[in-house]
Amino acid sequence: MDISIHNGHLVDPANGVNQVTDIHISRNRIKAIGDPHQDFRPKRVIDAKGRYIFPGIVDLCARLREPGEEHKATILSETRAAASAGITSLICPPDTLPVIETPGMVHMIQERANAAGFSGIYPLGALTAGLKGKKLTDMATLQDAGCVGVSNALEPVENSLLMRRAMQYASTYDIPVFLASWDPWLQGNGVVHEGFISTQLGLPAIPEAAETVGVARDIALVETSGASAHIYLVSCARSVSRLREARQRNLPITGSVAVHNLLCTESDIGEFNTFFKVIPPLRTIRDQEGLIQGLASGDISVICSDHQPHSLDSKLAPFSEAATGIAGLDTLLTMAWSLVKNNQLEVQTVISALTANPAQIVGLECGNLAVGRPADLLMFDDRIIWTLDDTTMMSKGRNSPWFGHELTGKVVLTIKNGKIVWEI
Repeated sequence: MDISIHNGHLVDPANGVNQVTDIHISRNRIKAIGDPHQDFRPKRVIDAKGRYIFPGIVDLCARLREPGEEHKATILSETRAAASAGITSLICPPDTLPVIETPGMVHMIQERANAAGFSGIYPLGALTAGLKGKKLTDMATLQDAGCVGVSNALEPVENSLLMRRAMQYASTYDIPVFLASWDPWLQGNGVVHEGFISTQLGLPAIPEAAETVGVARDIALVETSGASAHIYLVSCARSVSRLREARQRNLPITGSVAVHNLLCTESDIGEFNTFFKVIPPLRTIRDQEGLIQGLASGDISVICSDHQPHSLDSKLAPFSEAATGIAGLDTLLTMAWSLVKNNQLEVQTVISALTANPAQIVGLECGNLAVGRPADLLMFDDRIIWTLDDTTMMSKGRNSPWFGHELTGKVVLTIKNGKIVWEI
């Protein structure tokens, strides 16, 4: 359907656009920005006055639970939640059940996403067989099947020689390697950051060194292998410093941060609040400030949801036994926008970290709204005040620390491939 959107405040960092203008869509692509062609006759005209238009969000880390854990969530439920939040592309880690290590699994996930008709899913293939860190997978075959990168998810590859060979293999085929960089021995069975809160609550701790040691190792392996790597879920200010040094040496490495690590610290755990139990853990105010500064400087280039849906019951266990993670799709843009509202980051920085930057890392054509690009976009109203509850939360997961809270800013329209997939 041909669509014209009038009077919207278009923010498209990839093309340096930040102004009120019109945008026109035809045959699933961006037809024109500003004035349309004389022969353009849209079937629908949408007035976006007072609202923002952004490229569709590319979420670089979202677990959808299907296949294997459909009791927690499904591709249908989570892609619908994504569409309601302006997320048009989801990058899915390989730790499904079974693991994403065969072309058949890749095709099945994409076919189910296509059948759902909301947001696109782009899987990461397993780096090692069964994610066990012992034997490499056929990465080239997974890439041919549609994987946009490879990863061992949250499972460690303790053997540095094997990891180096994996990076060399991936480099041969220009396959991005996604890394959860932490030392498993230092991390142990920790559940919170090592510091005042872990001591006060008597909980097993994860020291900052667990991440900084892992990041240092992986940067060294990138330097010797030539692989393009992405370190996701950075949580420490010192890790940002390591990434800055790597960028200064022009190494092909990028980093991302989960939105909750930008907004929360270890103190939010309070008296064993399991809704703030995440891995990597929430850390100190200094770390939080370092992560925000890392985004401002470009040393961290991506904000992701790290979406991990669970039932409410799974968060009611004792802290060490409670499920890990936050259901973050519904609130990704709203929470990231609070950094703009509070003058902590520029709007172009936040939107680029949600759109153009992650799209570039995985080689997707979306993430910007240049003429001829896919018509993946969203309309956002930063004046809407709403409450995250059972009627507004589209994800099947209920493990959000913002459940029941009043929030500001909401997606009111999402377009994927020129089709309206969400509208309120």
